[in-house]
Amino acid sequence: MDAVRVALLRDVLDGTEWPGATRRFAGALRASVLPHGGGLLLVGTPEYEPWHLAAHLTDEAAWSGTPELTPTLISYRPRPGAPAHLSAGLGRVEAARRGETLLVVAPGAPAPELLSRVHDARRAGATVFALGADGAAADELGALAHEALAVPRAGDLDLDTVQHLVSAAAGENGLPAPRPRHRLRDRLSRLADHLTSPPPPRW
Repeated sequence: MDAVRVALLRDVLDGTEWPGATRRFAGALRASVLPHGGGLLLVGTPEYEPWHLAAHLTDEAAWSGTPELTPTLISYRPRPGAPAHLSAGLGRVEAARRGETLLVVAPGAPAPELLSRVHDARRAGATVFALGADGAAADELGALAHEALAVPRAGDLDLDTVQHLVSAAAGENGLPAPRPRHRLRDRLSRLADHLTSPPPPRW
């Protein structure tokens, strides 16, 4: 999803909780990753590995000049010969230490094996973020997380769409707080400036 589509989606969602909620979550994620420089670890579940979020965060890291946002994707089935940031196994979660940030994306109840490793990472000092479904299935993961954003199963947005909003917001320099609705003209002016400026060169 490109910047124009994200902007349109935010306009559609204006007046709901989602623009502010995703910006706050992304701002906390960025604030955790950038000062420490320890790296961002991204893990899903055996049924749902967040490849698209990893790709979008990598793009945002390049476009915003913040390489710290480039995640290491933790895979349940590491692929031989894949780049280092795409070939880490689940053991990397429990090896996380202070200064590192762990983002867990789980559309349903995480397996006990993952929860145990996330618990170990938090005890070792890693900062834990959780993004996924709400309800009783996600309560234990939410309790482990320093920051959590729940996506209602029966809500207007699905998890994939929320991930687009989070990744786009994470790459915004300064991450301005959501403005009052009567400042729409100011927002559109800033958006136009952003969209018409040349992007930084791709890696």
